[in-house]
Amino acid sequence: PQSSQGLCALLASHKQGCLCVTFLGRFYQSLKDNDVEFTPSSIEKELLKSCKEAKGKENRLCYYIGATSDAATKIINEVSKPMSHHIPVEKICEKLKKKDSQICELKYDKQIDLSTADLRKLRVKELRRILDDWGEVCKGCAEKSDFIRRIHELMPKYAPRAAEARTDL
Repeated sequence: PQSSQGLCALLASHKQGCLCVTFLGRFYQSLKDNDVEFTPSSIEKELLKSCKEAKGKENRLCYYIGATSDAATKIINEVSKPMSHHIPVEKICEKLKKKDSQICELKYDKQIDLSTADLRKLRVKELRRILDDWGEVCKGCAEKSDFIRRIHELMPKYAPRAAEARTDL
């Protein structure tokens, strides 16, 4: 028989695993680190705070569980209640997936190793994502070379180790 932890747990074991497990795992750890009281209401309050700062796909997860101001559904209690009883995040995500199958379809994008990547071989979409991850935009960039130049300019600021490792900067 298939493991009861199912798809999310299976995906979590891979590097690009289920974003839900990783995000909630990090959130749970932050609650413990900050000595937050494990009650549904205080967990909910902290989750709303975390979701305010979440970007990209993590923000999408927050939207699906109803932890963003523009969310249509409110299933945030499906996180806060079990978490207050220290239920493993894999189980919480599994339950969320039953409520909304889109939740476990969220995966982190493959990380690009900037110290070795040949930027010329990346697609413009991937180059744009690097800048997005840094919270930067490339105003007036039309050509691939414009994006590459902008990444080279900003790499020492956002990825100093990668910048040091590169010989082409």
